[in-house]
Formats: sequence, structure tokens, C-alpha cells
Amino acid sequence: MKRGEVLTIGHSVHDFPNFVRLLRRHGVTAVADVRSVPLSRFNPQFNRGSVERGLHDSDIRYAFLGKELGARTEDLSCYVDGRVQYERLAKTPEFISGIDRVLRGARTERIAVMCAEREPLDCHRTILVARVLVEHGLVVGHVHADGRSEDHDEAMDRLMAGFGLLEDDLFRTRAERLDEALSRQESRIAYVDDELRENGTAQR
Repeated sequence: MKRGEVLTIGHSVHDFPNFVRLLRRHGVTAVADVRSVPLSRFNPQFNRGSVERGLHDSDIRYAFLGKELGARTEDLSCYVDGRVQYERLAKTPEFISGIDRVLRGARTERIAVMCAEREPLDCHRTILVARVLVEHGLVVGHVHADGRSEDHDEAMDRLMAGFGLLEDDLFRTRAERLDEALSRQESRIAYVDDELRENGTAQR
């Protein structure tokens, strides 16, 4: 992994030693945890305290960025009909601060942005966080559960293919088709606050 490159990874159902092996295989020296709720009922080895201690014992640094870069923001202006809007979230001071921390950290550390989901495309770490990091000039790769790494452009090709948008279009550029694919995936995975939706208190 090169300086200025950031990886993403999902802890999924890995046992902790295997998770550490994945990090070491890719030269990771620091983990940025972007889970809004850093708890796992079914995988308690990835509760915040446990993972922080385990990484420390493995000489891997840990930073919790769930408040800044998590998908379940407390900023009500980011919700429409109870659903988080990634474009709005990306403009909040907290999110911008979190991205800045990752950018600064990537100058000296090999960072893996960690969330829970196994598949990168099913997680905001790819659809939102990685997208913004790429816009800031970083190279981003996604570590899969089997250990292979997929670069961000390849992941975006998979995303577009999944929506039938990969083939050239006479009337739309690749960037326009990618925007549509990202928007459609966001509508599938973005966090929904049922209480906000039911009470009708979400911003429009």
C-alpha cells in the first residue's frame, strides 16, 4: 500500500485474530472506526472497547470516528422523511472534520476505515466516505473478507453493473451513470430513523 492510500474493511463475522491478519496482510497501521454504534451483539469481539484493546495489543492504532463519519448522524438537517441524505451529511462540520482527520492521518499511517458490513457496496464506508476521500485525491481500496483488495474504480464498476449502468450510453457520461448508481444504492442502504419518519419531524 502506498502513502496517500486508504483502505476500507468490514469486520463482518471474522474472529479477531483473522481480522488482524487481514490488516497486517495489507500493511495497515491504524484503524478508523466509522460505526455510529460501535457495538455488535453477535460479534462482541468488535465492541469498541474490545477492538481498541485488541488492536493496541497488536500494535495497530485505533481511532473512533463514528460521531464524525458514522451513517447515523444526530444532525436532523441531514434527514428527509426519516432517511439520511448523504449529500447533506457530507457537508456537516462534523463530517468534514472527520475526513480531515483521515486525510492528515494518511500522511503517516496506513489507515483502514472500518465498519461492520462484509460487502463494501452495502456500506456507507464505500458509498459515502470512500467517495469523498477519492474526491480529495486519495487512492482507496476495499479489503474483502477473503483478503483480496479491490480498488475503488473497480468497486464502482461493480456497482454500476448491478444496476445495468456500466455499458456506454450515448446520452450520459460515465460520471452521470455513476451518480445514478450511487444515488440508487444510497436509497437502499442509508439509515432510516423510524421515529423521525413516523412523527414527520424530518427536514424536507
